[in-house]
Amino acid sequence: MTTPQSNPEEETCPAQALLKSLSGKNKAAIFRLAVSAPLRFSSLLRQIPGSNKQSLTVALREMEAEALLQRVVVQEKPLHVEYVLTPKGQLLIPVFEQLEKLSQE
Repeated sequence: MTTPQSNPEEETCPAQALLKSLSGKNKAAIFRLAVSAPLRFSSLLRQIPGSNKQSLTVALREMEAEALLQRVVVQEKPLHVEYVLTPKGQLLIPVFEQLEKLSQE
C-alpha cells in the first residue's frame, strides 16, 4: 500500500491548499447553491446538470471534511438531511463573488 506524498507547495502556500479543496466535480456548483439556502441531496441532484449520486456524494463528503459544509439531520417527518455553509464556508462567499465578476469580464 502506498502512502500519499506530501506536496511542499501546498504546505507553504495556504492559497494553493484552499484552491485544491474547492476544485473537483460539482464543488463550485454546490457552493453557489448553498449560498442561497440549505440544500437537500435530491435538490442538488436535480439542479446540477451532469451530476450523479456517486460524484455528488464524494463532493459533499469532501466539503464536509474541509469544514465548508455542515450536514444537518432535520428532525421532521420524514427525516431528511440538509447541507448548509459553515462559518468557514461563508467566509468564501466574497471570493466566489469576485471570481464570478472576473469570469464575466
